[in-house]
Amino acid sequence: MSDRLKAGLWVQAQLRVCDINFISAMVIRKGDADSGSILLKINRFKEGCAVFVPITTMDGAHGWMHGLKGGYVDERDCDAYIQRQMDRDPDLWVLEIEDPKNQYELDGELVQ
Repeated sequence: MSDRLKAGLWVQAQLRVCDINFISAMVIRKGDADSGSILLKINRFKEGCAVFVPITTMDGAHGWMHGLKGGYVDERDCDAYIQRQMDRDPDLWVLEIEDPKNQYELDGELVQ
């Protein structure tokens, strides 16, 4: 049995975390509730946007990496990347978090 959280449940949990902390979050695309992949878009407005992709770290833990080189970039670049991924994967979830105050914390290590 896998200890991996189902995509739909993880997204619901993150929406709740954001709600509790007064951080704006919205599902941009709803994927397969059980086995869909997830992209996390964080919009920091003046600082730009970043897309995070879930990974498994070398020690088997849940982690994240930047989907785009350069980390925080122009929002149009993030949206184009997300659109390419949606075109490839019909089960993909996309969660956008608007976080101008840099309050949101990833639930795993950010691997560079």
